[in-house]
Amino acid sequence: MATIEKTAPAQGEPIIDTTGMSEGKRKALELAESSRDEGEGHASFAGGIFMGRYDLSLVHPFPEQSEAQRKAGERFLADVERFVLEHVDGDAIDRDEAIPQSVIDGLNALGAFGIKIDSEYGGLGLSQTNYSKTAMIVGGECASTVALISAHQSIGVPQPLKLFGTPEQKRRFMPRLAKGALSAFALTEEEAGSDPARMTTTATKSADGTHYVINGEKLWCTNGTRAELLVVMAHTEPRTVRGREIPQISAFVVEADTPGIEIAHVCQFMGHRAIANGVIRFKDVRVPAENLVAAEGRGLKVALSTLNTGRLTLPAAATGVAKRCLRIVREWAAEREQWGAPIGQHAAVAEKVARIAATTFAMESMVLLASALVDKGDADIRIEAAMCKMWGCEAAWRVIDDTMQIRGGRGYETEKSLRDRGVKAAPVERFLRDARIHTIFEGSSEIMRLLLAREALDPHLQRGGAVLDGRLPLGRRAAAAAKAGAFYAPWYAARWWPFPATGATGLHPTLDAHATRLARQSQRLARRLFHAMLRHGPALEQQQPLLGRFVEAGTEIFAASATIARAQSMLDRLEGGEDVVRLADHFCREALRHVDLCFRGVSRNNDRLGYALAQDVLAGTFAWAEKGTAQRPLA
Repeated sequence: MATIEKTAPAQGEPIIDTTGMSEGKRKALELAESSRDEGEGHASFAGGIFMGRYDLSLVHPFPEQSEAQRKAGERFLADVERFVLEHVDGDAIDRDEAIPQSVIDGLNALGAFGIKIDSEYGGLGLSQTNYSKTAMIVGGECASTVALISAHQSIGVPQPLKLFGTPEQKRRFMPRLAKGALSAFALTEEEAGSDPARMTTTATKSADGTHYVINGEKLWCTNGTRAELLVVMAHTEPRTVRGREIPQISAFVVEADTPGIEIAHVCQFMGHRAIANGVIRFKDVRVPAENLVAAEGRGLKVALSTLNTGRLTLPAAATGVAKRCLRIVREWAAEREQWGAPIGQHAAVAEKVARIAATTFAMESMVLLASALVDKGDADIRIEAAMCKMWGCEAAWRVIDDTMQIRGGRGYETEKSLRDRGVKAAPVERFLRDARIHTIFEGSSEIMRLLLAREALDPHLQRGGAVLDGRLPLGRRAAAAAKAGAFYAPWYAARWWPFPATGATGLHPTLDAHATRLARQSQRLARRLFHAMLRHGPALEQQQPLLGRFVEAGTEIFAASATIARAQSMLDRLEGGEDVVRLADHFCREALRHVDLCFRGVSRNNDRLGYALAQDVLAGTFAWAEKGTAQRPLA
């Protein structure tokens, strides 16, 4: 996103006015705002969508890997695919609730635990694109195995050190990590999930400054029960800004065998049954001061920056599952006959088959585009990564659900049961159980919508936030209003221009027509979002369902745009011919239809009544509706 001059409060204070908020909400917001990466100097294609600035030239031509990375990646990916086919049995791993040591050793021998670690530290030094493709291959067979790899290097120690580590920290830890010393990410607590301000784990610096003492407990730490190294987030001494205490979260690399660390519980789940996940307790754990990552108070920034790229692994793995589902429905719907014809020829099933094919192509396009932007190194991908995580994981759930519906009872039956009775087996039931968590962890879909809404509003807050900020003197607010008006007058008029530029050249006519439609919808999104700001003012942040519709519209536009860019790239490379246009065309039509539904819901909704009803339900007004079944109290 282009740099925008700020008229907001002084450095160290959030741009959002927190006066009038509860203490808990204020602290949470101020902590989150102080950790945001402004991304100055970088251009975000997805961010421009919310401002009606649709510039496809930022992603078209579709960014490609260097020839060296492509060749190195192809060799590695071929080895991974061969290993998965020969040695990874997702069904057995799910039933045994354990990944065989032989699988872990084999992946380590391939270098799969150091894919993105630089070669100077013993890693493969491969790109984010190759890493995402690895997640597709492994994730398409076994969710627990891809979680092992991902938790280690997407959010575990390698990524924070890659982004923020000192040369000494990298020399000390990276070679171990590349050789298979597993790592984990410890942030979540019993009362602190998406709200890190509620975190209770503390890191107290010693009087001589040589070490910190960590006390607390972390929940749902994937790889935590078998990791050698942990990234631990903890509160350090708060800082004071204008008389207010701002919580400080810091990040530390911690050796898992340090005295005082205890695995308090091993968690079990509906899916991902073989992940090494548990509750980790820290009691007077001494950590050397040189293990502090970045600086005191930078821990949440470390976590958020790590998650920007780490979140791409989930939709990448989900894309691998969608590809498996596409093959399952293609074969089943072509061979299964009912009422005198293959079920794929019946319109109700054909609709689902087409949707699965187009959605899978779009999922892959989004992941590859965001991964390529990471590889470029000069793009702000916060918005793109959040969109990939939210949309890709939700799309995968729909794909698997449609696949189960097409397979019928044979989708609901387990893979082993099908095989034992001599029927062609498919792991649809396991895919469904494993995929359910994808819309929850590493930022739930609801949190992704709030994150994206905050990013969508950011340019407006930068321009006009001071106008509504009660902390500022009246004169400054008036000056900000005049300045904002000078910007918005031409900006708003331009959002009604009927022939918007797309920034794209050389597109196939079908794709070009869709790009123009998407540019118009981007303008429409910018107008409607602006109208909502004028109507609701500071209270807009409370209109979460409303903001969610804007976010969904913007995300659909991004998904369709990624699909267009990749389809054109494949056409240019003579891959797939007109077939890729047909896939992209179908997806774009569906995406545009969904965008229309989102806008319709902005003015026609039941949000207010629904919220009031929900509060009465929570107050017990409708407890009578729960009667009529045997209910045990929650333990």
